[in-house]
Amino acid sequence: MDPQPSVSPAPPRRPARPAWATCGETALEWLIRLSGVSAILFVLAIFFFVFREAAPVLLSKNFRLAEFLFSPAWYPTSVSHVRYGILALVVGTACVSGLAVLLAVPFSLGAAIFVSEFCGRRLKEVLKAVIELLAAIPSVVWGFVGLTVTSKLVQQLTGAPVGVNILNGGVILALMVVPIITSISEDALKAVPDTYREAALALGATRWQIVHRVLLPAAKNGLLAAALLGVGRAVGETMAVLMTTGHAVQIPHSILDSVRTMTANIAAELGEAPEHSEHYRVLFLTGVLLFLITFVVNLTADLVVRGIRKK
Repeated sequence: MDPQPSVSPAPPRRPARPAWATCGETALEWLIRLSGVSAILFVLAIFFFVFREAAPVLLSKNFRLAEFLFSPAWYPTSVSHVRYGILALVVGTACVSGLAVLLAVPFSLGAAIFVSEFCGRRLKEVLKAVIELLAAIPSVVWGFVGLTVTSKLVQQLTGAPVGVNILNGGVILALMVVPIITSISEDALKAVPDTYREAALALGATRWQIVHRVLLPAAKNGLLAAALLGVGRAVGETMAVLMTTGHAVQIPHSILDSVRTMTANIAAELGEAPEHSEHYRVLFLTGVLLFLITFVVNLTADLVVRGIRKK
């Protein structure tokens, strides 16, 4: 007779989970989902509040949107001819923010590469602490530095008649943006797997070749995100720019001209504008325009990153 096949014992059953554990896990999942959705809700709520305050001026017969967008004349308190032209403020914002990003990105990227790949452990800890300390300095302190220190240096080195101008504001804003871009860029470089570095070393690549040919292409998504976050930080800065750019409403012709940005204009005039007046509504409309500009920047960044990933 053939031997009967051995029957393996049934695996032990797991004890049933208590009901309170299942309910707690479900509640935690919903809390995480709510936390994720709340960010979208907060952004929509902010936009709704700003747009609600600005909407009445769009329906006013005396307000012309084309003049608001394309006229450089900003005379909100004129007795005879009130004009709300925001073109000079948009150009001033673009000039100061663009110069700040142009100055900040190369230095930030270089600092991130040095901290991530070249410096020792002790020096890395010191540099990271200094970078975090720079990020913690209040913007009004940077404004005082720009007003009392860098403005005089700009005036002495360039011969400009006034030290508070685009160059002064761009330098101060770059110093404020550098810590943010550096920290995020370093995280992006650290996220590159060590196997990439080891493979490049096995092929005989030098440190600079590894950085140029391996790390930068592998971390380009994170580096691009860091740069665009710096753009958003530069566009949204208020107090430091208000104190360092001269606050003059004009179309600049050089980086030594004084300008006024949209954020600085809102900060300077919103407290003096009568509530629910046309001037008050136009300042909120300026906030809507700022909101749309940052949205376009973020949307462009997302599309660029997706295109890079597809390649």
